[in-house]
Amino acid sequence: MAALREMGRVGGLVAARDSDYAAFTWYPLIPELDEWLALYRWLARLNQGEPDAGRRLLSWAREAGFADVTATSSTWCFATVEERAWWGGMWADRIVSSAIATQAVETGAATTADLQRLSRGWQTWAEHPDGWFSILHGEIVCQDVKR
Repeated sequence: MAALREMGRVGGLVAARDSDYAAFTWYPLIPELDEWLALYRWLARLNQGEPDAGRRLLSWAREAGFADVTATSSTWCFATVEERAWWGGMWADRIVSSAIATQAVETGAATTADLQRLSRGWQTWAEHPDGWFSILHGEIVCQDVKR
């Protein structure tokens, strides 16, 4: 909100795009990915972030005072061998060796063993020949802040 308000104050065209984690969907259904999603969303909110920001962008833009807002959405899809290797590999690594992992352990939200298990879930998904993952993004283009 603060960023949108400041961009509106400065003036010009403002564009924003963000994911909506609650709308992530994948196949095959792997329980560890459900656990990963719940953990990620909890940690994001603990850090005063909004993991489902994509669906809120229109509302936030209006609240920030923009009079002219165009809202759209788009998706990313990871389904090829290369895409699954990249996306699944990135999350398999990130869930065990990043600030997310550190915070999950420090807050007691997960153990190191839990994170290793979630990492293996990502690897399982990435290696599955039918693996498919879709990410919804909310998008806005705004101008003309109400004065």
